[in-house]
Amino acid sequence: MKKMNIAAVYRQANNSKRDKTHRIYPYLLRHLNIDRPNQVWAMDTTYVPMKRGFVYLTAVLDWATRKVLAWRLSNSLTPDACVDALEEAILK
Repeated sequence: MKKMNIAAVYRQANNSKRDKTHRIYPYLLRHLNIDRPNQVWAMDTTYVPMKRGFVYLTAVLDWATRKVLAWRLSNSLTPDACVDALEEAILK
């Protein structure tokens, strides 16, 4: 394809260009020295491809220790799994 100067025709990702109308929020942790456990937590949800669709993994992480405090798997993106994971992390 390279020799013949042929390229596949598909829509390119447009993730890097920001929308001028969207507000930019300040990053509040920029100058914070994270040096002890339970100072800053993070939560992330990602999808895991399966044979028949996706499952969603939600994890609560401690930034100082890099440990997973709690996690949940869900077959939908409802907030239940996120709330359950956060409540478990708080109880621990």
